[in-house]
Amino acid sequence: MSNKGRVKVGIIGSQFQAGIHAESFRIMPDEAEVIAVASPTPGNAEKLAKKYGIPRVFTDYKRMLAEDDIEMVTITAPNYLHAQMTIDIANAGKHVVCEKPMCMTLEEADLMIETCRRKGVLLMFAEELFFAPKYVRAKQMADEGAFGKVYLVKQSEKHFGPHAPWFWDVELSGGGVLMDMGCHGIAFCYWFLDRPEIKNVYCQMSTHVHSDKTKGEDNSICILEFANGAVGLIEDSWARRGGMDDCIEVYGEGGVTYGNMHMGNALPTYSEYGYGYAVEKAPTTQCWTYPVFEELWNYGFPHELHHFARCVRGKEEPKATGEDGRVVLEVLYAAYKSAGTGRKIKLPFRPEGIKKPIDLWLNEDSRE
Repeated sequence: MSNKGRVKVGIIGSQFQAGIHAESFRIMPDEAEVIAVASPTPGNAEKLAKKYGIPRVFTDYKRMLAEDDIEMVTITAPNYLHAQMTIDIANAGKHVVCEKPMCMTLEEADLMIETCRRKGVLLMFAEELFFAPKYVRAKQMADEGAFGKVYLVKQSEKHFGPHAPWFWDVELSGGGVLMDMGCHGIAFCYWFLDRPEIKNVYCQMSTHVHSDKTKGEDNSICILEFANGAVGLIEDSWARRGGMDDCIEVYGEGGVTYGNMHMGNALPTYSEYGYGYAVEKAPTTQCWTYPVFEELWNYGFPHELHHFARCVRGKEEPKATGEDGRVVLEVLYAAYKSAGTGRKIKLPFRPEGIKKPIDLWLNEDSRE
């Protein structure tokens, strides 16, 4: 493989998140280019390739990994496939970008990290909130002392449910809304506070709207207690109507800041007739809506993937690693255990014989 020029990228997956990756590389094309996409779903990879001018299409990702010039592979497949795909990519000698959550079990996470380390490739955890411009600015201000000692960081992400059917199947996803979106809040609070030790996790979860679709929770509130005295509060919902809502709040003894991912980047709009697109997860564009512009840029996806490509070239050190992904997964396990028992769970926490986090909530034996 070349160590010069733009990084050659392959994408595993062909639906919503794969499109985000392809578009993000196109927005910031100076460090990387997508040259291949792989998906087993008939016609999907071809459709994505045609839209983004990707020259090579595969129905088997392992055949794509045999392409000598591919240097970095991004995984946008369902959660239960992440571990084996990461191992296969690493064994092929290519760098890995793994979408959240990292995998289904802590044993898988450890194997992914060890395999990538042994093969000398990077394992990068795709957490875009580390790169979202508005949220990055909030952290810069905190690091400059704007708020004094920060004692509370809040992150919430809410909408009416995911795009693909597999998210609703806990056997494929590992959990409900906390597994899907709580990853972001856990990672964000941990990163914002400079990765302090996490002491305790407390979580409440329930299913209010989508019990006909899933055994998983569609609303969750998770509290992290850090060793430095700070608290992280993470709210997630698949039960909120009206499209995506993503916010942060930061409280310190000397100040406060609020960040809304979309409202500072939206056009309050009323339409009797509707129009093409407003914002992710919005079901309609009639009546009052808040269409956004430069959506992926404000989410941080182009910055994230641009950074990962620079890491492959040795120009930067990864800001989001496999180790970060493992911390998030451990907190997820503790959170589901907490919701199942109604009590705080101390970290470190490593349950044995559990196949997926949500089993610690669904299993009646875990409740008190």
